[in-house]
This record gives sequence, structure tokens and C-alpha cells, in this order.
Amino acid sequence: MASKILIIGACGQIGTELTTALREKVGNNNVIASDIREGDEELMASGPFEILDATNFEQVEGVIEKHDINEVYLMAAMLSATAEKFPMKGWELNMNSLFHVLNIAKAGKIQKVFWPSSIAVFGPTTPKLDTPQQTVMEPSTVYGISKQAGERWCEYYYKKFGVDVRSIRYPGLISYKTLPGGGTTDYAVEIYHEALKTGKYTSFLKEDTELPMMFMDDAIRATISLMEAPAEKVKVRSSYNLSALNFTPKTLAASIRKHIPEFEISYAPDFRQEIADSWPSSIDDSHAREDWGWQHEYDLEKMTSEMLEGIREVHHV
Repeated sequence: MASKILIIGACGQIGTELTTALREKVGNNNVIASDIREGDEELMASGPFEILDATNFEQVEGVIEKHDINEVYLMAAMLSATAEKFPMKGWELNMNSLFHVLNIAKAGKIQKVFWPSSIAVFGPTTPKLDTPQQTVMEPSTVYGISKQAGERWCEYYYKKFGVDVRSIRYPGLISYKTLPGGGTTDYAVEIYHEALKTGKYTSFLKEDTELPMMFMDDAIRATISLMEAPAEKVKVRSSYNLSALNFTPKTLAASIRKHIPEFEISYAPDFRQEIADSWPSSIDDSHAREDWGWQHEYDLEKMTSEMLEGIREVHHV
């Protein structure tokens, strides 16, 4: 029997593509998409959808019972740059939604939970190069604090109550299908749109700011393969480091110039620079590779070709 899956936050950057991928895999009617507001036409037309406030326990439990759900992907979150502007809203959304899902799982109403963490759990005191799976974590952003606390709770619920919760620390994610949602790594999406639209881009990060990044297709594949891995292979129950690419705005601009030679980039760092400076520049993800066979498929050149082609197609630039 196919799993009945609920995706909370299905209209966000990851949620949209995760919904599509899971519907292709297990059938449209076995994946219930939900969010606080409706998504794009394609998402709404492809299968069941529920309006759902992730911070409302009764609503979450109600949708799980109504559709006989056994797996939940909790993708609703307020991202780094937005959460800095609304700290308490960010904390409440990011934490309360997690507690609701963990408590429903603890009660035996769902069997498996996916919850995304982030490289934002690391902070200025974390080793920046090849950041290990277990290391100093002193996050300096609201988003990072909520993700670090969430990781500790996930592991606690696994150890104390046997909740099968799985998690990935996502790097910056790059996609042409949905527009950025208020993250510090969003420059790496915006730059492609602007390169095609205007031929120039002003980066809000300095030219040499190196950050871990990943093409969205790799992130979706990693998420589903972690959820499909046998429980005994999932040895990290806080959250797995995950890595694919590391680059700077300058190297990204150079890869775009191979396709658009006249492309120009300038730099005007803003408050997001401080957030980026607190994050690693590269990640050691050997645990994910060893435990459940993670491998990335996209390098910088392949991603740039795909992004430019995809934006032309989807956004008709």
C-alpha cells in the first residue's frame, strides 16, 4: 500500500518541487499538499490541497486524520532574512509547527516525519572549511537558533519516544521553478533572472563570499532518498550535513558569462552579508554519503546551463 503523505508548506520554494516529485513517485492522490494560502495553478491542479496553518495544532491533526496520513514533510518555515525582521513570528512558526508534528507522531498517528534544518545552525565560531557533522554550533540568527533548537528536539523525540524523524541541513538551494522566499542565499537565484532580463546584477553579498549551495533537483532527490532509507541506516537523528557545490558571487558570474558574455555584476552588501559571514563556506557530508548513499549530480556548469534554460522556458525571459 502506498504511503499517504502530507506536505505542510507545499507552496514554498522546496515544497512546490517536492510535491511534484512525490506525486510522480507515489501517485497524485497519495500526496496531500497544504499551505496557509493556495499555490500556483499547476500545484493546485495536480492533486489534493488543503488550506492549513502549520501553527494550529487542531488544523494539522484534523488534516492528518481526514486523509489517513502516515508520513509528514514539514516544509513550512520563515527563512533567514525574513525572520531577522520578524523574530518572534519566525520563532513561533518554526518551532510550534515542529512540536505539533512531533507530538502527533509521538501519539502514533503518523509513522514518519521529515523536517528540514539548514546550514544556518552553524555560527561564527563554527569551523568554516569542511564543517564537520558534529561541531560547535552557536547560530547568530533567529532562523539558525530555531533550526538548532529543532534539531535537538528531533533527536530527543527519537530517543525518548521512538519518533522516526529525519532531517537534512540544507545548503543554499537554487531553482528556476519558484521565486526566492527571503533567504540569504537568494542572490544565487536572482542573479540568473537578472542576467537574462537586464544583463546585469547587483549582489547583496561581497564578491568573495563562498557558501555551500545545491541545485534543487539534488535537494529533492536527497530528501526523498533519506525518507526511503531503512530506519537502521539513518544514524543521525538531529540533522544530516548535505553538500554539493561551493561558490562565490564572482565565480557564479563567471559561469553565467560563458553563456551571456556581456553580463555585468556589481556589489552592494547589505544586512545579509553579516548572516552569510556567520555560515560555513564548505560542508563535510561524509555521514550522508556513507549512511544512505547520498551523491550529488549537479556541478556549477551543469546547474548554470539548466537554470538559464529553465528560466527562459518557465518565465519566458
